[in-house]
Amino acid sequence: MHAAVVRSFDAPPRFDTIDTPRPREEHEVLVDVLAAGLHPRVRSSANGSHYTSDGVLPLVPGIDAVGRTEQGELLYFVAPDTALGTMAEQAVVDRRRAITLPTDTDPVAVAAAMNPGMSSWVALRRRVTLPPGASVLVLGATGNAGQLAVQIAKHLGAAHVVAAGRDPERLDLLPGLGADETVSLLGEPKEVADRLGRSAGDADVVIDYLWGPAAEHAMPALLTARPERAKPLAWIQIGSMAGADIALPSSLLRAANLQIMGSGQGSVTTAGILTELPSLAKEITSGTLAVNPLALPLSQVEQAWNIPTAPGTRIVLTPR
Repeated sequence: MHAAVVRSFDAPPRFDTIDTPRPREEHEVLVDVLAAGLHPRVRSSANGSHYTSDGVLPLVPGIDAVGRTEQGELLYFVAPDTALGTMAEQAVVDRRRAITLPTDTDPVAVAAAMNPGMSSWVALRRRVTLPPGASVLVLGATGNAGQLAVQIAKHLGAAHVVAAGRDPERLDLLPGLGADETVSLLGEPKEVADRLGRSAGDADVVIDYLWGPAAEHAMPALLTARPERAKPLAWIQIGSMAGADIALPSSLLRAANLQIMGSGQGSVTTAGILTELPSLAKEITSGTLAVNPLALPLSQVEQAWNIPTAPGTRIVLTPR
């Protein structure tokens, strides 16, 4: 079968042929892949930089997809961390890592939005309970996952959403997606921290895609500006686009009610994540969440890897 194949971590995948995989266990099924998203996580696997990479080549990239079984069942599935990913004409699906989709589901929209959308959807449904009238800060709101997080926070009941990011063009789009305020993260750290404190000092929840220096400066700014220090602030760490580590003064944990947690595979069970996916897929397909996929044929994977995209666009590879 044809697939996107990585033969060197120094080059993008190429359209090539590999052996068609075969189901080996009773819970496995072969599907025709209809759409697979080109997510940042897929790129890091393909260049060998992701922490799960074991250096094995060749490999087929792709961590999730929408596929159809021989019987016509439509599935969204997440691939295991092996050398056989989802950017291929066919893939083996572990039914324990898949959900059935309605027949009217848009495979391209789901493939584009499920991966970036599930991070905040699962965080706000499984890691915290939004209080009535909640205020949410999305730190790193100008990425695709951050843009969806703004919409998802509002959809799930947040009364006030503050969107913070570095890209001015993308930041300007966020009020139209549900952000009540936007904060630029460009500038001197103290100036940025002051802006965050003024806009989000009373936040109930922070959805953090950045970590690193961005979170290191934001935490004390928010807690210092907090009208009531004992009011809980749930800081949900999801991504580390600005850095993997922070320096956390112990005094912050004593001087305010700061609750730091992560959200992802491990902090939420696989069963818990899968339970949330059908409702997220429904919101994506219904148009409740704005999605802007760019569908390209699998045969153009090499070009797709380097093509510039507009803000909020996610590339999706399709059979043709």
